[in-house]
Parts: sequence; structure tokens; C-alpha cells
Amino acid sequence: MSASGGTRAIVAALAANLAIAVAKFVAFIFSGSSSMLAESVHSLADSGNQGLLLLGGKKAQREATPQHPFGYGRERYVYAFLVSIVLFSVGGMFAVYEGYEKIKDPHEIEAWYWPIGVLVFAIIAESFSFRTAIKESNQIRGNLSWKDFIRRAKAPELPVVLLEDFGALIGLVLALGGVGLALATGDGVWDGIGTLCIGLLLIVIAIVLAAETKSLLLGEAAGTEDVDKIKNALVDGDVVTGIIHMRTLHLGPEELLVAAKIAVEHDDTAAEVADAINAAEARIRAAVPIARVIYLEPDIYNAAAAAAGVNPAKSPGDSGH
Repeated sequence: MSASGGTRAIVAALAANLAIAVAKFVAFIFSGSSSMLAESVHSLADSGNQGLLLLGGKKAQREATPQHPFGYGRERYVYAFLVSIVLFSVGGMFAVYEGYEKIKDPHEIEAWYWPIGVLVFAIIAESFSFRTAIKESNQIRGNLSWKDFIRRAKAPELPVVLLEDFGALIGLVLALGGVGLALATGDGVWDGIGTLCIGLLLIVIAIVLAAETKSLLLGEAAGTEDVDKIKNALVDGDVVTGIIHMRTLHLGPEELLVAAKIAVEHDDTAAEVADAINAAEARIRAAVPIARVIYLEPDIYNAAAAAAGVNPAKSPGDSGH
């Protein structure tokens, strides 16, 4: 990640959402628009979510302890998962409830210029926040599509901010449409329908976020590119002749655990094997700097076992011996 890039995107989104939340709530007070109330709660929930992401990033920086020997890197995943819960409950479910109530008992929108003006301001502010998130994401996205970036990113902050800002912009358009139709027809039901659509949108985004962060919490392996780099760095063709099987696991967005059983020849001395392991660890760290915890176990390559077929102990996708 850039942790710094993620932090810049979070701070930009936090500043925008706090300003927008206040403006929307003022517009609700003067107009009585349920879309404005739902959108103000949405922006307030987003502000709290960005606070959670910043808190998770801070807590993840703590040093490892005897009780948590691999550190606290996964705290960032925990807080990202909390964001999905807040977005679902505080944002989505509240908007659905408010929309249902407004449809059941519609009220005419008063002082129409308040919600219209605030929504236009909010769209501009959210666009700047979304632009910042896109700019920071592009620095690490590479050739991945946006869908693949959100699915494969190991650092949760940028995908969360991207989805939140994207959802916020669509929600603002829905709110603008609901308020506009309510004003044009004189029927407040349209305001409620807009609010209900905002709630359903937030629930869908929250479910996507929950699914992605759940996968990170369970523990994901390194990406294909990093796995290939590690394999190429492991084998020196001299003492380390092959990889019997290998596992990788993200301990956090910027910390990777590598565990592998490597093949050596039966007549290699202990000193030669130890030197080869140290050299292999150095090559891995040079190739993939986030590989900070490395465990290598030497074993004698067994040609008969390799010829017998797939090794059930190897990592999925490995072509190990």
C-alpha cells in the first residue's frame, strides 16, 4: 500500500463526509426530506467508518508480544469488517426503515432549495474524495481491473473507501432523483422511494465489503505474482534443488509468512544446508520485501515419491515434488 496512500484517501473521505453530514442534517431540518435524513445518517456512518479505519491502522502498528508473536497486522482487517457492519446496520437498515415510513406516510417537502443545494454540494465534495481514492489506488492497482483490485487487495482501506465513496455518489443521485420527483409531482412518496433505494444500495455494498474482509480475516495466501517470485528465489540449483511444498499467509497487509519444505541432496553437510537456507531467506526478502517471517525445512528429495504423483501436502496450485 501504501499505508500513506490509504491514509490520505481516508482523511479526504473523512473531511468530506463530516462536512456533508452537517449540511444534509441542516437541509433535513428545514425541508423535512426523509432522503436528507437518510443521507445525513449515511454520511455520519461513513465518517465513523473512516475513524475505524484510522484506528485499525494505528493499532496494527503495535509491536509483537509473547501472546501475539506475529504482531497485530490483522487488526486492519478486523476494523474493516466492523465498517461493513456499521454500513449495513446504521446506514442501510436505517435508510430502509426511513424510506418505508415515508412511503407509508408521505409528507410534502418544504424549502426545496435546501435539499437541492446540499445534494449538489455533497456530489461535488464526494467527487473530490472519490477522485483521491482512485488516484491513490491507481498507484498500486497495476493492470488489475477495479473488480479484481477490490477482490485481491490485501490492504483493506482503499477498497473500503472506494466502495463507500462510489456508494455515496450513487446514493446522492438517488436522493436527488427522489427529491426532484417529489417536488415535480407534489407527492412525497417519491422521496421515500429514493430513501429506500439508498438503503438497499448500502446493504449491497456492506455485504460485498463483509465478504471480502472475511476472506482476509480467515487468512489469504500471497498473490500469484509474489508466489512465483518466492519460488524463483528459493531454488539456487546448487544446494536447494527444488520445493517439496510451500505455504504463504498474510499476517497483515504488509507482512507475509512463508513456510516451505525444500529439497536438498543427501550428501550435503549440515553447514552447507544452513548456509543455503540463510541465502534463500535473503533472496526471498530481496524479491518480496513483505516476506518478513520465513520458515524453511530441508528434506531429502525422493524421486520415487515424486514419480508416484501429486504430493497431498503441497500447497494448492504448487507443482512441487
